[in-house]
Amino acid sequence: MKNIVIIGGSKGIGNAILMQQLETNRVYNISRTAPEVAHENLSHHSINILTDELPEIENIDTLIYCPGSINLKPIGSLSIADFRNDFEINVIGAVKTIQKYLPVLKKGTNPSILLFSTVAVKLGMPFHASIATAKAGVEGLLKSLGAELASTVRINAIAPTITETTLSANILRNDRMKENMIERHPMKSYLKPEEVAEMANFLISEKAKSMSGQIFEMDYGMVSFKL
Repeated sequence: MKNIVIIGGSKGIGNAILMQQLETNRVYNISRTAPEVAHENLSHHSINILTDELPEIENIDTLIYCPGSINLKPIGSLSIADFRNDFEINVIGAVKTIQKYLPVLKKGTNPSILLFSTVAVKLGMPFHASIATAKAGVEGLLKSLGAELASTVRINAIAPTITETTLSANILRNDRMKENMIERHPMKSYLKPEEVAEMANFLISEKAKSMSGQIFEMDYGMVSFKL
């Protein structure tokens, strides 16, 4: 049984990962709200990652940082505070978490870190300036730490296209908008959180022990194909 710390496991992709891991592993969830599930393998800590002190956890094999934001505005409508807030949530929160738990993580079994980026870092999209800038910071952090920790801890990231979660509910708020989003993807679909969780499960497993410093796009062809 592995010890997995998930930051942001109460909703969305984080919750899908949490639900898939609970039956076989010990999961520590850190988020502002508790998951809507009770399980003997689950421990929850109600924490604001940016302002509160993180709890002490004695044994960690995997650290997963899920918090993100979807802040889509024209550049003229984005304030400096928007950029700062997105950077704090996506980058500073990850740095804070990694610095806190890295000494314990290094003692774990096949220790690994999983972060989240976005396809908007690689593919320029209108109105994504703030979130793409923040997630580019996540990718830079990943590459640097991948090299620094190569002999001790693996670190990878998933860069998903839009995923059907509460975070994207406004973008996918009706059938017409969902159909438009499907048509934007060459493979004619977009992500469900369970699909992303399956990739996460692989990346934190022994099956991925040769992989570190990698960013895995889950994009239904959006970045790779132009039809």
